[in-house]
Amino acid sequence: MTIPAEIVAICRQCGSELAPAMRACPGCGRLVYADRLSELALAANAASDRGDATAAMAAWREALELLPADSRQHQVVAAKITELGSRIERGSGAASAERQSPALRLAAGVGALGLLLWKLKALLLGLTKGTTLFTMLLSLGAYWTMWGWKFALGMVLSIYVHEMGHVFALRRYGFRAGAPMFIPGLGALIRMQQQVVNPKEDAAIGLAGPIYGLGAALVALGLWRATELPVFAAIAGVGAWINLFNLMPLGSLDGGRGFHAMSRAQRLLAALAVGAAWWLTGDGVLLLVGIVGLARVLGDKAETKGSGKTTVLYILLVASLTAISLTRTQIEIGDEAAALAPPRTAFFQNWEMSKSVGVASCLLDAHRAAQKTRSGQNWRTRFPPLS
Repeated sequence: MTIPAEIVAICRQCGSELAPAMRACPGCGRLVYADRLSELALAANAASDRGDATAAMAAWREALELLPADSRQHQVVAAKITELGSRIERGSGAASAERQSPALRLAAGVGALGLLLWKLKALLLGLTKGTTLFTMLLSLGAYWTMWGWKFALGMVLSIYVHEMGHVFALRRYGFRAGAPMFIPGLGALIRMQQQVVNPKEDAAIGLAGPIYGLGAALVALGLWRATELPVFAAIAGVGAWINLFNLMPLGSLDGGRGFHAMSRAQRLLAALAVGAAWWLTGDGVLLLVGIVGLARVLGDKAETKGSGKTTVLYILLVASLTAISLTRTQIEIGDEAAALAPPRTAFFQNWEMSKSVGVASCLLDAHRAAQKTRSGQNWRTRFPPLS
């Protein structure tokens, strides 16, 4: 939260004493940070006038932090943020300061290739943060000891791309966003520094991670097709599987944020799509995601209208990630070779252990179980593997 350096202790209008956390004087009702709020309003209006919706949202979000949550001004500013977010979704809001840089104007001139190079540069900028790089190396070391450096490096990069998807979405909607922080064995996270004001932007930020994760899996799949190196197929398949896990509509997981913007009927449609994917593949993760989705349909409050765009995007992510997770390959781990994609039986047999040591250990246990049952019937028999 951005708070002016000078802490107001006495109301300028009535002389009442003010606690540091107060946003309005209890005596006369004057806004404590009225001067700063005026500056932010001017900045937001100027950004809107020049068509920079992202910069306008950033200014209004800072203003929102300085207003009493139950005030009329808070509601007005939240409505402005919602309207600007709609403009960005429609593509009518101009680009942020980042997009208006000379590098991006050049990228627009040379076409999609220039834009791709800019995106790659933006991805690399996250590695300049000491916390991100240090925790990434810790995760790389942890995964290296279990699966070897090639697979470990691919998985760490896949997780990083997923998290940077969240960062890009946060910045697009005017949020302050830090760099990813890795947690060995559990993945990575982005600490949100400001609150969302409506379900649609919450869903857009949440699903941005799996969208970028899908992109990383597709790149790995393309490298496998081009080089025929099995490690790339393993990275693609397991990376897609982890992104499927993140689509579970629970709490602050990406799928939970996506379901936040859906109506009850849309949630049911999404849950049925997950169920269909499970029926075709038998993947235990999809069964778990579908069960949680049905619980959300029957349980908590849903949006009255909902977002059709979010629903379609969620279903497309489930279908695409499921297809890639079916990639079957052999990769050398230590002195043995085994399929990395976890069978459903192995997943459920090792679920209790995985809750304490994370998804990575669950994958390792599933790999060991797969070694013992490779010659028998497995979950892929109803759906042919990609070749």
